[in-house]
Amino acid sequence: MSRVLIIGAGGVGRVVAHKCAAREDLFEAVCLASRNEDKCRQIAGEIARPIETATVDGDVPAQVSALIRQFKADIVINVALPYQDLTIMDGCLDAGAHYVDTANYEPRDEAKFEYKWQWEYQDRFRRAGLTAVLGSGFDPGVTNVYCAWAQKHHFDSIRFIDILDCNAGDHGYPFATNFNPEINLREVSANGRFWENGEWVETMPLEFSCDFPYPEVGSRKSFLLYHEELESLCRNIRGLKRIRFWMTFGESYLKHLEVLRNVGMTGIEPVDYNGVPVVPIEFLKKLLPDPASLGPRTVGRTCIGCLISGEKDGIEKSLFIYNSCDHQECYREVRSQAVSYTTGVPAMIGAAQIANGNWKIPGVHNMEQLDPDPFMDELNRYGLPWHVVENPDHSMTFLHDRSK
Repeated sequence: MSRVLIIGAGGVGRVVAHKCAAREDLFEAVCLASRNEDKCRQIAGEIARPIETATVDGDVPAQVSALIRQFKADIVINVALPYQDLTIMDGCLDAGAHYVDTANYEPRDEAKFEYKWQWEYQDRFRRAGLTAVLGSGFDPGVTNVYCAWAQKHHFDSIRFIDILDCNAGDHGYPFATNFNPEINLREVSANGRFWENGEWVETMPLEFSCDFPYPEVGSRKSFLLYHEELESLCRNIRGLKRIRFWMTFGESYLKHLEVLRNVGMTGIEPVDYNGVPVVPIEFLKKLLPDPASLGPRTVGRTCIGCLISGEKDGIEKSLFIYNSCDHQECYREVRSQAVSYTTGVPAMIGAAQIANGNWKIPGVHNMEQLDPDPFMDELNRYGLPWHVVENPDHSMTFLHDRSK
């Protein structure tokens, strides 16, 4: 049995707290902590099983390590901001706790996210006998596990992967983001990138799009972005020639994003306003609806999956592995919309794999480097059932296909 500390009390933190509290088979005690303990207490009040709450500043390793020791945590689940990944990892190393997060590190002062900073912790975690699991959300996370599972059971070599993320939900606002607005807008406003033939190909933001027929949702226009799981998957999937990431956006979202970007509201550099430095994107975040408030008003479905093509026993084949969630069903269960749900459930499952010993391997690991089978089994058991379409009709090889 393990004691689990959750840092972050936003929409995803709410899901993780609900799901960890339900795992009395593995987690003997649960603590939810953030800068604002009132938010933690509110979430704790929704949960039938008593959980503890605490105040912590994830930017301060000494506070993190002190809380780990005070609560006697075995595992820390970091669902705070990506800016805090390294300080929370430092706290885990200092106090001797395993670590799980859902998104890779991103500096506050640069719109750039990559794994290099966290990969540099490899030797420190290994020497300490501690496990760090990176990116145990949906994408990254479940999508990485889908690829590892496909490689293990269905392919001798994988040549093409397209990760496709569709949120067909409607929250009724002209413009809102389904997770942290600052992180969301930085990600979408950045140049796109994909990996092909051993090199990165850069595109303009949202330059390329295609229509994809998402199961249980229907055809939606999907835009090519750079996403962090590409960085690790291109290293760990054998025979890979190309990997890309696509996400859907509605017309209203794109129109608002264009205007905000054109007038500088997505900027991350401080500007002077009457002698006060103001970061435009941080100010904008204050004006937009809190993603945690979208649950009761969001209707529709998500569909996220991996379109994988390669070879088995000398025969060409392809699979589309996916999950689809209903926003209102997620809200009825844990009082969060499906975007938070699809991130929070895998965070709990990743921590569970450490707690039950399946993934308790010292060092820093991306999800596809670990055994996918127990994780895939628990996706079905704990709210994210997956489906496989063999040899789907739709092909995504038309764009930048220099691999043939």
